[in-house]
Amino acid sequence: MAKSRPPKRILDSYTIKGTNKVVKPGDCVLMRPPDSSKLPYVAKVENIEAGARKSNVRVRVRWYYRPEESIGGRRQFHGAKEVFLSDHYDVQSADTIEGKCFVHTFKKYTKLEDVGNEDFFCRFEYKSATGSFVPDRIAVFCKCEMPYNPDDLMIQCEECSDWYHPSCIGMTVEKAKKLEHFFCETCSTENGKKTEDSPNASRQSEKKEI
Repeated sequence: MAKSRPPKRILDSYTIKGTNKVVKPGDCVLMRPPDSSKLPYVAKVENIEAGARKSNVRVRVRWYYRPEESIGGRRQFHGAKEVFLSDHYDVQSADTIEGKCFVHTFKKYTKLEDVGNEDFFCRFEYKSATGSFVPDRIAVFCKCEMPYNPDDLMIQCEECSDWYHPSCIGMTVEKAKKLEHFFCETCSTENGKKTEDSPNASRQSEKKEI
């Protein structure tokens, strides 16, 4: 009589090898790629399972894609820490988990005081078979009509409240950081208001909030 395969056990958590960090379903993790020259994969843990003796622990994950891993590739407005939540699920050995990470909402990420190596953000879901995104349209800013990249400095016109990249209006980043008041070309022409430098040259522009 053939032996039956022992049932899999669903685990509540898993301790990453060599660490005291505990991973639970719903957590985001960094996973070691086959090619050591590549960046770690980012994934969301769906469930954790093991053999009858808690051996051969495996995790079912939902992959996050980096922009360069998507069909369209990385574009100008994609942030360095941006990832897309895909519809691609997989089962991997828990041994490939390198550590935990945090995938924030876009709004929360833009308000972080310090961005660590483990911090990422997601504003799109990605359909891996078609290369399409949800949502397929988001707000655009500046004369270039590009979505906001949180890595890039933007300055806001005090009259019309529109946001601009310094390079798109012929201004250096250093100059933009010193501004006390900024009025775009249209508002300056219509209302006669002028952009002014701050008397405090070390003043830093505030982060753009979405």
